[in-house]
Amino acid sequence: MARIDICICTFRRPFLVETLNSVAQLKTGGHQIRVVIADNDETPSARERVTALAGDFPFPIEYIHAPAANICIARNACLDAADGDFVAFIDDDELVTEGWLLALVDKADERNAAAVLGPVRAIYAKDAPEWMVSGDFHSTLPVHVWGEIRTGYTCNVLIRWSAPFNVLRFDLRLGKSGGEDTDFFYRLTDLGGTIDYAPDALVEEPVPAQRATMAWLVARRLRSGQTHGMLLDGPRLRSIPPVAAKIAYCCLMTGLTAFSPIKRRRNWLRTTLHIGVVSGLLGQRQAELYGQTSAS
Repeated sequence: MARIDICICTFRRPFLVETLNSVAQLKTGGHQIRVVIADNDETPSARERVTALAGDFPFPIEYIHAPAANICIARNACLDAADGDFVAFIDDDELVTEGWLLALVDKADERNAAAVLGPVRAIYAKDAPEWMVSGDFHSTLPVHVWGEIRTGYTCNVLIRWSAPFNVLRFDLRLGKSGGEDTDFFYRLTDLGGTIDYAPDALVEEPVPAQRATMAWLVARRLRSGQTHGMLLDGPRLRSIPPVAAKIAYCCLMTGLTAFSPIKRRRNWLRTTLHIGVVSGLLGQRQAELYGQTSAS
């Protein structure tokens, strides 16, 4: 049986209580579970919520105050506190399903993977735009390139916490702009680790109104592209022409699919991603998207 630390970073989000209530319903399969909460606020604003739940919680909870407003500080605090065989990360605005953790662990054991990703299914409000719901623009799945997963995300992942991977930490320089998870998992695979996928390790994420807009999706996709551009190997200027060709193609496809509210927006988001890649290649500073306002 494995020892597993479930890590949740939080920043002024009351929904953390709902996240923890879902964790309390997990099937454990006999594994030893501990929950680590890293509060990234300037003041320990989540302490009272966590303390209120800890007494009747089925697993030990460790609360860490890890200020301030830099997600990498909180993520690294979780990793510094981890002493299990595996570390799992979820977000403080998600709900795990009962079989989530077992599906991740079973896949890690089956494939001897260094990390295992699970799907995040978006839950849309009744007033969300129809094109967004039909196109499911917010759900998260791993990206396969030539049949392999080269990088990952921290909203639903299990990491094997042993050498050489347990020396990894998140880059503080990316803690306000985002992209820290992409960078982290690139370095994990550079160390020889493999990333696998467990489709049954389902996590659900309600989509708040402020994220149910095209503007939010564009900003997020631009930032993602900037991260990929920043992390590309080799001479950067040589990488620009092929990316520019992709931009031109995606712009063309956006025009050709103008009649379709879903395809048009999907193609424009691909365009934005590649624009972000060029921005990253040119060294333009990423926007600070994290910790600017109170989360709801």
